[in-house]
Amino acid sequence: MFKIGDKIVYPMHGAGIVKAIEEKEVLGEKHMYYVMKLKDMQVMLPIRSDVGVREIVDLTTLEDVIESLQEEGVTSKLNATQRQRVNLNKIKSGDIHQVAEVIRDLAHLAKKRTLSTGDKNILDNARQIFLSELVLVKNVTPEEATEILDEALNEAQDEAIGC
Repeated sequence: MFKIGDKIVYPMHGAGIVKAIEEKEVLGEKHMYYVMKLKDMQVMLPIRSDVGVREIVDLTTLEDVIESLQEEGVTSKLNATQRQRVNLNKIKSGDIHQVAEVIRDLAHLAKKRTLSTGDKNILDNARQIFLSELVLVKNVTPEEATEILDEALNEAQDEAIGC
């Protein structure tokens, strides 16, 4: 169970801080909820649900994940619908490594051709989730986090073209 002040990740939404733990009645049943500040909104997560909520990663893990962004992206033989399903499942897993894979692979694909609207939306969502955790782990501003992510992706591109 998490405590007030814990930094947690809610898959598909991102990282935030537990601001309160409250009991609420829903449909005649009382349940305990984490009240989480997430970006500019407040989210209530049922404590007993299996939604994949986890603590944020440590700095060493984050640095490893940032390095993995610099690896060459995987070229997929999947069609757009299959690729989007696979990428959404990776994001839903809540695993920062898999979220980073989505970012890396779609960024790599975007260098080769224009992304479909679905791929763009998935990439944007994955970036926001990753950035929200990066902000909390490194204690940086969202702008600084964006610079860190973009720099890692640009380094990967520079290495791929031999700069």
